[in-house]
Amino acid sequence: MTTAKVGVKKHLTSSIPLWVRTDQPRQTGMDYWKGPHSKIISATPGLEEYRQIHLAEDNPGRWPVTDGVETSIPVDRKIDGVAEVTFHSALSPLLGRKQTQLAYKDEINVFRRTLLYTGPPNSSRWYDVAGPGEAVGARAMVYLRRRDGVGAGEFRRFMKEQLVPALAATGVLKELRTQTFLPWIEKLWDTPNVAHDNPHDQQFHASLILGFTDTAARDAFFTSNVPAELSKQLAPLAAAIHAYDVDAALTYVKNGTVLPHYEQ
Repeated sequence: MTTAKVGVKKHLTSSIPLWVRTDQPRQTGMDYWKGPHSKIISATPGLEEYRQIHLAEDNPGRWPVTDGVETSIPVDRKIDGVAEVTFHSALSPLLGRKQTQLAYKDEINVFRRTLLYTGPPNSSRWYDVAGPGEAVGARAMVYLRRRDGVGAGEFRRFMKEQLVPALAATGVLKELRTQTFLPWIEKLWDTPNVAHDNPHDQQFHASLILGFTDTAARDAFFTSNVPAELSKQLAPLAAAIHAYDVDAALTYVKNGTVLPHYEQ
């Protein structure tokens, strides 16, 4: 299968990994993010979509063990959730600056570390892999770290020409989204009183969101030979592949409209 056979919509998306505070129960932080904090982000002008990806608390790493590739997720860097913010256009982030300042101030109430990854326009791609009426009942989120010496262009080409077709060809995915990131710059999201430490050897360069019919289908995918075969191709390019189980994906803004209640 080639990517030409899979419909794709291209977007401008920011991906913000989040770590909730540890001086209160984890669920308290996740609930605050889902409630009060979501209202601040949802009110931002210029959004096409706003989605919260709540990652499972127990996430040692789903990707199969691969020689020379970090597939186990380090406990001290294990992400709690990801804010997925998709804009109408490249000018949209400018429209939302006032609301973004409110989000900056509110972060301390819930998070201990936040990082902003963003890409150029059209670098966020949503592939049409689901049939009519097919719903997503379980998801995984995969972060990829490029090896030193591997070029960004080479990595992007591999994702587009090898990784996406291989994943789409499995026929089991009900959602497939990919992002490739520009080099991480702390000053783009340097919020007060919250950590933004992101050493070079911990930074990511791309992400995938994989949607399945249910948790059984997700389990079957990760124990199949598909990830193992992909690992053989990825190993020369990727230094780390961190695959997280997703507990929930909550949509607050959809098709440019703020929803009265999030959709799951």
